[in-house]
Amino acid sequence: MATADEGRPDRGEIFDLLSNQRRRYAIHYCKREDEPVTLGDLAEHVAAWELDKDVEELTSAERKRVYTSLQQNHLPTLERANMIAFDDRTIELTEEAADLDVYLDIVPGDSVPWGTYYLGLAAVGLVVMGGLWLEWIPTETIPELGWATLVVALFGVSAVVHVWQNRRLKLGGTERPR
Repeated sequence: MATADEGRPDRGEIFDLLSNQRRRYAIHYCKREDEPVTLGDLAEHVAAWELDKDVEELTSAERKRVYTSLQQNHLPTLERANMIAFDDRTIELTEEAADLDVYLDIVPGDSVPWGTYYLGLAAVGLVVMGGLWLEWIPTETIPELGWATLVVALFGVSAVVHVWQNRRLKLGGTERPR
């Protein structure tokens, strides 16, 4: 795999790495465990997630199929990209794997992308500020500074929720990958 500056994969190569669900599951499990993992444990969890089963419900054939695929294909691919260190039995994430979070901004299906949300919030703020400038919004009950404080508070609360959700949804941040 050709790499960009400093031996790191370029953006296209990272997207190629992450385009495979099994590799994403492997990275998720390694991030979640935050220590070297065995190939057997990794294969069990990846198989369970793929088949939407508990680890205890897996058959030996299901485990073996994922184990073989990881060992022969996916882990060597991740190792060539310098995302993991793999010694035939244990897998450990490298420092470069931490950079993958930037490429995995997860937006749940029932959610609005944050960029769109902040654009809407900025539009509301502009309408409020424009209304105050043009004196369309009464300032008898809420003074101008109160309106400005409300808009800034909305951005602040939104930012806190955004950070919390990103930490909760990032790869390795939940029990099961999303």
